[in-house]
Amino acid sequence: MCAVASAALLTACTVGPDYKQPHVDAPPAWHTEGYWRVAQPSHAPLDPDWWKSFSDDTLNGLETQALAQNQTLVAASAHYDQARATLANNEAQRLPEVDLSGAAAREKISKNRPLTNYGTPNQSTVQNSLQIGPTVNYDTDLFGRIRREVEGAKASAEQSRDDLANARLVLTTDLATDYFSLRELDAEIDVLNQSVALQEKALNYVKSEHELGSVSGLDLLQQQSLLDSTRVQATLLVNQRETEEHAIAALVGVPAPQFTIAPKVVQTAVPAIPLGVPSDVLQRRPDIASAERAMAAANAQIGVAKAAFFPSLTLVPGLGWESTSFASLLTAPSLFWTLGASLSQVVFDGGRRAANVDFASAGYKAAEANYRQAVLTAFQQVQDGVTGLSVLDDASKQSSQAVADARKLLSLANDRYSGGLVAYLDVITAQQSLLTSERQDVQIHGQQMSLAVSLVKALGGGWDGSQPAVAVGASGASGASAASGMDGKDTAPGTPVRQEAMNHAD
Repeated sequence: MCAVASAALLTACTVGPDYKQPHVDAPPAWHTEGYWRVAQPSHAPLDPDWWKSFSDDTLNGLETQALAQNQTLVAASAHYDQARATLANNEAQRLPEVDLSGAAAREKISKNRPLTNYGTPNQSTVQNSLQIGPTVNYDTDLFGRIRREVEGAKASAEQSRDDLANARLVLTTDLATDYFSLRELDAEIDVLNQSVALQEKALNYVKSEHELGSVSGLDLLQQQSLLDSTRVQATLLVNQRETEEHAIAALVGVPAPQFTIAPKVVQTAVPAIPLGVPSDVLQRRPDIASAERAMAAANAQIGVAKAAFFPSLTLVPGLGWESTSFASLLTAPSLFWTLGASLSQVVFDGGRRAANVDFASAGYKAAEANYRQAVLTAFQQVQDGVTGLSVLDDASKQSSQAVADARKLLSLANDRYSGGLVAYLDVITAQQSLLTSERQDVQIHGQQMSLAVSLVKALGGGWDGSQPAVAVGASGASGASAASGMDGKDTAPGTPVRQEAMNHAD
């Protein structure tokens, strides 16, 4: 009993460093310009279904399908289950192991075996040997090896949980990016098809003029060449669209030959995306949380390695019954028991344990570096999104004006050509300018959608604003409607939020 009590007191000793999360300097605010304004809502937790803020039923259905059928997500979930099982296994080491064993044999003892007493000769006997009873093995964990293993397994399980959350975020954002790329191609193909129809009408007009002798064959060939080139561009975009469609099929867990999305030109607005302060990103991004948990697990391994320098005490009490017949096996005279302990200490190992400590320490340094780099990458990605959306906002306005100007130019060129004031080459040039401007406008809107998804991913997911909020603009005036969050919801305290959603220009 004294040995058991002593062991219980010593279990409070745990070698190795206690884990402390390293401090990371986060900038006080993002570098933002006129595109963003500050909001002061009261509540903004994570929204797991962030994609619904884009208000696209097709995207909603694809995301639901991907979450149910994507095999990468299934694998990440299985890895999380494995990590939890490992934690349960390590926690079980804290408890004694009790085994029930039994043996039955009929034995003959040699008469010529070595004597145990010179005054008593040996005899040869044939008899039964029956034995049954539990065996107990309990590692007292004097210096915390098991506790450090449990600590590391718990951190690893939490890391796997964060990896699963990150896999979900990556899946949903990759799917949204591919989907909006496909819709951008739909819009661009539609622009080209409209241009083909316009150029076919122009070609028919030039043919009529050529048959009347009003224009030369050069004008006819120029218009035919432009039409052929536009048709080729449309065909190439159809091939790109099929590639995007196949990528979406793989993400939603459907064989590519069995999957299709009907072409459709949609006018999706970029939703308002609350930023939060930079320190919020450290709490919201699952990849950063995973890197931090990897540090905790690596720190625990240092304790496991250092515990190997200290003695190991194992309690091995025994209890059972032994007899030569079943009738008397479970009786008091057949009972036997033992009380004992096993103490071991490595005296010399050639530096193996010291090398294990060095290895674990280096592993922690690597995990810490990975964590800090993940933080820096997160700040970079968010700032890229903030800056990019601001730039694309200006580009979208300029592009819309360029489309309007190109349409006026084409109309003017047609009028001047009909009046005989300019050569037909001016009309060809105006048609090309309009096509270029319209395609550029569609491409910019596609970039806005993709960058909005990238910003959501960089922020660690969408925001679920469910409480009343008050927004503060650049001038300091309050207005609840000026800084609503996704789907018109409210955003987080001190949150820079997009000034306005941008519609695709016609």
